[in-house]
Amino acid sequence: MLETSARLLALLSLLQARRDWPGQTLADRLEVSPRTVRRDVDRLRELGYPVQATRGPDGGYRLDAGSELPPLLFDDDQAVAVAVALQTATMSVEGVEEAALRALATVRQVMPARLRQRVDALQVTRVAKAGWQPSRVDTAVLLAIGQAVRAREVLRFDYAGVRELAAGQAGDRRRVEPHHVVTWGGRWYLIGYDLDRADWRTYRVDRMTLRTPNGPRFAPRPLPAADVAAFVAERFEGHDPLPCRGEAILHAPAAAITEWTRGQAIVEDVAPDRCRVSAGSWSWTGLAAWFGMFDVEVELIGPPQLREATAALAARFARAAAG
Repeated sequence: MLETSARLLALLSLLQARRDWPGQTLADRLEVSPRTVRRDVDRLRELGYPVQATRGPDGGYRLDAGSELPPLLFDDDQAVAVAVALQTATMSVEGVEEAALRALATVRQVMPARLRQRVDALQVTRVAKAGWQPSRVDTAVLLAIGQAVRAREVLRFDYAGVRELAAGQAGDRRRVEPHHVVTWGGRWYLIGYDLDRADWRTYRVDRMTLRTPNGPRFAPRPLPAADVAAFVAERFEGHDPLPCRGEAILHAPAAAITEWTRGQAIVEDVAPDRCRVSAGSWSWTGLAAWFGMFDVEVELIGPPQLREATAALAARFARAAAG
């Protein structure tokens, strides 16, 4: 049986892993009685963790968001992912440099030596590619746009095109129903329905000057494409020159993946630690290998040809590993 301090850490790790836990299931996992679980939950509450009791046949517990950020518990892979994301966060988003460096120092300080070596071995250097001009956006602007997307509120902003930028002008005033924020070619874009032009448009976030307050709430319109990835590919490429295109969910933040795609893929946030990626290749096997190069867990979305190529590639590598 675990000692009290070790058991508290194990309990906290379980509560962070999923939303709801039946009390008896927690007791079985920790190899203690339900009464001990209740006492340990009370200790976590005293330490500032907002653990709520849930109703049900057996009763249970849930770790809710609180008014303050309590200490977090990461496993090895999560800690490395956070450190890598903090290193790359400052490359496309302004206003987070100092905070990201302080957070990276905090995470690194409590890492075991084996993890610090993995993180320190990665030194990220940005090298601009010809014709590829990444942009940096303000953190507050990204958060404001994301909040408008979530709340379904009309965004009001001035948008500067190439002509306005050259003249130092703010640009045209727009009223847009925001749909999604995506990254493409190292830049951040807003996808939205322009109310004055009665059409779907894409806007570079670094050229937007937000006006406050936001407009009224709206009912979301259906996107004129199968999904966000298809919409962006059609707008930016016109047509897809690559014969094989597929999609997958990568278990990594969108910012961490975007840094390495160099405009070769459409990266869409689906969760803080996951992103949806659409990419193309000249062969299905090549596309399967491309998705595997990021060294993270992959959930294939499709099409079936991509799944078949992934299975064939896995079998090929298994034979190679077996000698």
